[in-house]
Amino acid sequence: MPQLAVCKDCGHLLYKGVDLKPAEEIIQLNGGTCPKCGRKLEFFIDNVEIFPVEDLEKS
Repeated sequence: MPQLAVCKDCGHLLYKGVDLKPAEEIIQLNGGTCPKCGRKLEFFIDNVEIFPVEDLEKS
């Protein structure tokens, strides 16, 4: 199942892939900030939303 990680502020795609990556690794891959809007990337488990792939394809 694919994993998508997007910026909370601007919706920029930070990571997309079939290999599940920990949030800390995705943050590190992007240098700690969103490359589009410059927002500092942080991970809080309470802010995680999980959707089935079918729901993502509809949006």
